[in-house]
Amino acid sequence: MLKRDLKARHLTMIAIGGSIGTGLFVASGATVANAGPAGALLSYIIIGVMVYFLMTSLGELAAYLPVSGTFSTYGSRYVDEAFGFAIGWNYWYNWAVTVAVDLVAAQLVISYWIDLSSGYSWLWSALFLSVIFCLNYISVKGFGEAEFWFALIKVIAVVCFIGIGLLMIVGILRGSEHTGWHNWTIGDAPFVGGFSSMIGVAMIVGFSFQGTELIGIAAGESKDPEKNIPKAMKQVFWRILLFYVLSIFVISLIIPYTDPRLLRSEAGDISVSPFTLVFQNAGLLSAAVVMNAVILTSVLSAGNSGLYASTRMLYALAREGKAPRIFARLSRSGVPRNALIATTLIAMLCFLTSLFEDQMVYLWLLNMSGMTGFIAWLGIAISHYRFRKGMIAQGLDTSMLPYKASCFPFGPVFAFILCLIITLGQNYKAFTENNIDWYGVVATYVGIPLFFAIMLGYKIVKRTKFVQYKDMDFSRSTY
Repeated sequence: MLKRDLKARHLTMIAIGGSIGTGLFVASGATVANAGPAGALLSYIIIGVMVYFLMTSLGELAAYLPVSGTFSTYGSRYVDEAFGFAIGWNYWYNWAVTVAVDLVAAQLVISYWIDLSSGYSWLWSALFLSVIFCLNYISVKGFGEAEFWFALIKVIAVVCFIGIGLLMIVGILRGSEHTGWHNWTIGDAPFVGGFSSMIGVAMIVGFSFQGTELIGIAAGESKDPEKNIPKAMKQVFWRILLFYVLSIFVISLIIPYTDPRLLRSEAGDISVSPFTLVFQNAGLLSAAVVMNAVILTSVLSAGNSGLYASTRMLYALAREGKAPRIFARLSRSGVPRNALIATTLIAMLCFLTSLFEDQMVYLWLLNMSGMTGFIAWLGIAISHYRFRKGMIAQGLDTSMLPYKASCFPFGPVFAFILCLIITLGQNYKAFTENNIDWYGVVATYVGIPLFFAIMLGYKIVKRTKFVQYKDMDFSRSTY
């Protein structure tokens, strides 16, 4: 069996490490530029509330049944076996491709210090892949410790940023010419571009929060899951929300939304990251170097978490007979190494496609994987709603739950509706032109038909049925 070696501090940092990344460090500036200071702040708060309900839903499920399959297992038990099958394979694929994306991103970060025009840039990706492979290969404790320290670096960077920013705002540190509420009153501030701009920003914000669900994957290897999972869920949400909201608030007060450098930050240039700009305004001229190092840590952290998540999902699918049994084998240290090797090979294949000049295949793979995170979130909301309804229908006492999500049924219903709007609206601009951008539509939404194709294919072959409330399995023998 898997070793339950992940402590509460590991679980907390795994979720934080999975969600705090380039979405906050780099793209946050573009959200302020596009929606204005109040628009960006409101978007982060609304999406943060949605993520809160998703986290509490996942917390209730994971504390009751802490297995590595999480979304796949819950979907199979409480919705339809085909639904769980599709979520599991899509989520595995999502993180396998994400690892490849992170390896390519690592090259861009390294190029800030080293000239990679000689054509051997892939060696850096190979080096980073070797490092995260070894961290996952040895033991789950090794992965947990590495992720703890990776995430801690990011947390320290955010805390320092917020602290320095607040000192600038109150005038203790000399910063830009105007701070305080001045930047909320210029131009079209505090809201810019109206509702459509907030919808566009919501897409970026939603992607920024993705990764918090990794704590559910880690549930199958956590110590005392009934106690540690709810504790970690609560801590993670509030810390992430405070990090994001306070960071956006500080950025909006120090840097005007009209600053053209904020729009460029969407392209991933660390030199115009709002974090870098604020540090530089405070007189810290080496800020770009420091933030680049933090970004590199974020990339390695994301790759480390992605390799772990996809490996455990493949292992869980194999245990349930939905993948070849060879991937269910464990080493003496409790690591599914066959699943790890298979996932690493897929990540390498996806990475190799980025080496060719024609990157169309690579971009399509990336677009398909981007949609899968939202599908997993939708799966969490659906599974939790039916889980609780099934317990009530079978006359089970919900007070027996180790952790009980608040605001049911409003929580999962609200999260489902808002997440669905974000999912379907990711490329709404493609439909607003005189001529519909069909290439953009297909490239963005191809993950949705792929999900349904996998689900319907499994349903036809296995002839699965929608699980009725009275037939739901609430036994906890699998863990």
